[in-house]
Amino acid sequence: MKYNAPLLRAAAAFAPLSLIVVAPNAAAKPVYIGVEGGNVAVSGYDAVSYLIGDGVPVKGSADFAVEHDGAVYHFASAVNAARFAADPGAFVPQYGGHCAWAMARGYLAPGDPLAYAVVDGKLYLNFNQAVKTKWDADRAGFIAAAEKNWAAMPEDAKFGG
Repeated sequence: MKYNAPLLRAAAAFAPLSLIVVAPNAAAKPVYIGVEGGNVAVSGYDAVSYLIGDGVPVKGSADFAVEHDGAVYHFASAVNAARFAADPGAFVPQYGGHCAWAMARGYLAPGDPLAYAVVDGKLYLNFNQAVKTKWDADRAGFIAAAEKNWAAMPEDAKFGG
């Protein structure tokens, strides 16, 4: 494994912190928080783990937390927390972690962190494996539709439209 020295120095600087705060996005959309409580996104999974290394999602820890767009993201390490803090947009799930298939159909539904795909370096969650199978049949088409619907989604949108 190749290590990035500046990134490791940044991670070491953040390691003592229990919460890293990132400035909110000016046009924040609703983030799916899940049922765990505590405003935790991606059901506590490390959003960086989907896109770095072997791409297998791992559960994060509150010891390595970063706040972004009103949600708290947990990470498995200080290094991943620092990566996220440096560029949250590279790691947050698309559509605020809501189901990509539902977004393509114009509504919000929960995203399951274990029913996922990485497409062109972006993380997409689906409601469950059955929905993901439908979504996988036409990823490009569903992504195109979801992008239009997400752009029109109001900031205060709730489940069910």
